Formats: sequence, C-alpha cells, structure tokens
Amino acid sequence: MDLKVYLKSECARVDTALDRFLPKETEFPQSIHKAMRYSVFAGGKRVRPILMLAACQTVGGDSERAIPAACAMEMIHTYSLIHDDLPAMDDDDFRRGNPTNHKVFGEAIAVLAGDALLTEAFKLISDRRITGQCEPSGLLAVIHEIASCAGSYGMVGGQVVDMESEGDQNIDLPTVQYIHTHKTGALIKASVVAGALLGGAAGQQLAAITRYGEAAGLAFQIADDILDIEGTTEEIGKDAGSDEARGKATYPAVIGVAAAREEAQAMMDEALRALEIFGTEADPLRAIAQYIVQRRN
Repeated sequence: MDLKVYLKSECARVDTALDRFLPKETEFPQSIHKAMRYSVFAGGKRVRPILMLAACQTVGGDSERAIPAACAMEMIHTYSLIHDDLPAMDDDDFRRGNPTNHKVFGEAIAVLAGDALLTEAFKLISDRRITGQCEPSGLLAVIHEIASCAGSYGMVGGQVVDMESEGDQNIDLPTVQYIHTHKTGALIKASVVAGALLGGAAGQQLAAITRYGEAAGLAFQIADDILDIEGTTEEIGKDAGSDEARGKATYPAVIGVAAAREEAQAMMDEALRALEIFGTEADPLRAIAQYIVQRRN
C-alpha cells in the first residue's frame, strides 16, 4: 500500500469531521473556541485517530462508525499537548511548527482550551445523535478505555512521573518505560483498542490489537526520543534537543542512542507479530508501525 496516500486521505477525513464537530470560532465566547481550534488545526498527522479507523477496519468493522471517537481522541491528544507546553510543565514556545497555545492566547485561556477539548471529547462520544449507530455496550466500553488511558493510570500518570524525573541522573530503565508506556503509549493503545471495539472485536482479535497498540505506543515514544536528538527543529515542530536540555528521562539518556534504536525496532517487530492473525486488512496498521520507527517526522 502507499502509506503517504493513505495517511493523507484519512487525515483529510478526520479534519473534515473535526471541523464539523468542534464549536465554530464565531460562537460565543469566541476566545475559547478560537484557542481550541487553533491547536487542533495547527498541524499534526492525526496518527491516533487514523490508528483507530485502521483498527476498526482490520477487525471487519465500518470505520465510518469510528469517526466521532477518532475525533474525540484527537481532541484529547491536543488538550494534552496544550497543557504539556505550559510554563508550569515543559514551557515550550513551539508546537507543530507554530507558537504554542499559551504564547498566542495567554496561559489562562490555554489551560481552559485544554479543559474544554477534554470535556468536548466525551460529550462527542456520548452524543447518541452522532453515535447512535453504535451499540450502547460497545460505546460504553470505548468511553471507559479512553478515560482509563487518559487519566492518572494512563497519560496523566506518565506525565507526572516524567516531570518528577527531570534532572534525575540515577533514573532507571523501568521508570523510563513506565513514563513512555503511560504518557505516550496509553493513548496509542486506547486508539487501536477503541477502534477494534467499535468494529466488533472480541477474544483473540481484541487481544492481538491490544498487544499491537502496546508495542507500537512504546516504539513511537522511543523514536521520538531519538528524533529529539538527531532531528532538526523544522522536522520535530518544536525546539530540537529540548529533552536533553531539560534532563528528561528518555531511552537514549539511559541506554544510549544505538540501544534505543534497537529497542524501537524490537517493539515494531513485536507489533507486527501481533497482527499475524490478520490478513491484508491489517496492512495499514503494519505500515503505520513501520512508519512510527522509521519516520523523520
């Protein structure tokens, strides 16, 4: 398959839906809606929502049913980036090549824009006028999966340990692995599991998709760690070398770049093995796993 064509097509599909689901900039209060849309449409390849759509198709489902949840996932991801960039956290000036939300709208509006996107995401998934074609029990399982992976047992927990580990010269690999599998990996796993659930997966199919998501999620963050060292600011979309400058707990910092690259490759291989029970319908997931490790943004 031509991954570039696939990603471009699915990204456009997600963007069209996001534009439809998000409040318009002209709706009062305009300031918060402008801030929400600014970060959502500031760029990005929509990896998480596309993974959700691909997982739904892999298990034989109609990916159109997963569009609202896929958009909700992108809202949650964007909220996490807005908050992660704040002065109280990573204090970044750029995200996806553009000034960060708080640089444009101020810290207060940035905090509230993140809050609003998180809330809007669950409003969207639970709106039966939009998701009425989905089975209520399956939709409830999706909401639970996403909420679990976004909260203190998932992404937020990973962010906390990430912040608390900054500058610790004695950080160990299990702690770094915890940070990566929670801060980044949790939402990637939630994306594919939610897509599979919306596609009607259970048993062996769901277990395989879950393992794929866990391995691909860890590979994604390790690749990001390496890209922060070897990539340029233009490639990354934010200041290159910022992880090292802040003393972030990363795989390269703990085991070196070469070993980190090997681990990312091993995780990609594990993700691909998890998909062996599927046929060509899983080719998009396979291609995305390879892209995650081999990309230069």
